[in-house]
Amino acid sequence: MNVYQGTLLIGSNRPIGRAEAMESHCPWDNTLLWQGAAASKDQIDEAVAAARQALPGWLETDRARIAADFAALLKTRAEEMARIIAMETSRPLWETRTEVASMIAKLNYSLTAQSQRRAETRVNTGDATAITRFKPHGAAAVFGPFNMPGHLPNGHIIPALLAGNTVIFKPSEKTPHTGEFMCRLWQEAGLPAGVLNLVQGGSAAGGALANHADIDAIFFTGSVTTGQALMRLQTRFPHRMLALEMGGNNPLVVFDCSNHRAAAYTALTSAFLTAGQRCTCARRLIVGPADIAIIPELASMAQRLRIGGPLDTPEPFIGALISSRAANDVLAAQDRLLAAGGADILKAVAVTDHPAALSPGIIDVTDVRNRPDAEIFGPLLQVIRVEDFPSAINEANNTRFGLSASLLTDRRERFEQFFRHVHAGVINWNRPTNGASSALPFGGVGISGNHRPGGAWAADYCSYPIASMETEKLTMPEKTAPGVF
Repeated sequence: MNVYQGTLLIGSNRPIGRAEAMESHCPWDNTLLWQGAAASKDQIDEAVAAARQALPGWLETDRARIAADFAALLKTRAEEMARIIAMETSRPLWETRTEVASMIAKLNYSLTAQSQRRAETRVNTGDATAITRFKPHGAAAVFGPFNMPGHLPNGHIIPALLAGNTVIFKPSEKTPHTGEFMCRLWQEAGLPAGVLNLVQGGSAAGGALANHADIDAIFFTGSVTTGQALMRLQTRFPHRMLALEMGGNNPLVVFDCSNHRAAAYTALTSAFLTAGQRCTCARRLIVGPADIAIIPELASMAQRLRIGGPLDTPEPFIGALISSRAANDVLAAQDRLLAAGGADILKAVAVTDHPAALSPGIIDVTDVRNRPDAEIFGPLLQVIRVEDFPSAINEANNTRFGLSASLLTDRRERFEQFFRHVHAGVINWNRPTNGASSALPFGGVGISGNHRPGGAWAADYCSYPIASMETEKLTMPEKTAPGVF
């Protein structure tokens, strides 16, 4: 085990004992970025014990000051963090700089949410004061995803720490370098030992952490498969707080939209930002009869997208997917849609000499029966043509997911109808599906989440309410209960 002053880092920078060795490579060119080891079960036990031991002292600490110091350090080291994320995810540097900016801004959003959503309230009941206050859950496990490995776990960690929880953080095994760098900044900010504990590793480490009996809460962003496994664990640990965000099969509807060029560009950014590896990316483009012209416009734009390495100049729009396996999964999904009767408007293909990189794909699946309701996590967009607006709404709701949906239209009444009937946690008008604000709640319905939205509302799942009836002095009541005297 490696222990650093301020923060306990486990399995962080070299193989320890019989622990499984880990490496992180840039998906674009396979450059070695990081070497380390997965945490063993004993190390995870120690991390959880350290988190529980640190709880009493953390409650007595000026948590907002330390979080502010972390944000200030992150601002100073923003370019370094952006480059680490860019190299480890193969996303363009311009995009990872926006991710780091969101991480820095998260502090103020979280402080505001904490003060507004978890403020103490008092009501005078005549003979007592009724008070509602909030307490942290205790030791919380945070599971981070690979696609936005700084911003998304940071969105759990900052509000969790501000509320008084301690944290055991497991980054994605695909982005361990980013997770370690973020924890080192907390260490430099003066975080007391045991308050934030880093455990690296894959499914074995994740399973050991999730199954640990001394975990009081789990905050997870990732796949439906893993989220459902965590939900099944609730039968063993019903006392736990569980907050899940699990992606989507998100619809972007274009109906009665006069600016077809703007609609095509919005569809492009909705579908292909981050190489389609955002949980809010549009997976289905649903188009009305008067808006068919956006399809060739979109295909033309997508065909001209610059694809390149994370530090290339001029800057690309997208880089590689997280792995060649992920790229192959997208191509296999495309082949299945084409075999089922889909028409390739623009076929996704592998980029020469970069096996994890794909060009964007657009497949018309209007005539495909029993379309698979799946989150294809990459640059592949399915087009569905509809004849009327009720059909567009039905198609938008033709999914078990419910994370994000957007309507591009000139008519407000169309959006009002769309808002009333579409099932999603994020519903936008004339904005991309992946346009979310940290000032708002963020989460989905259906199998996209479990009604524990993050964003500004993360404060809600990081603590629980305590009801108190209080008086300054104990006195006899004016009238005693019948049968006492």
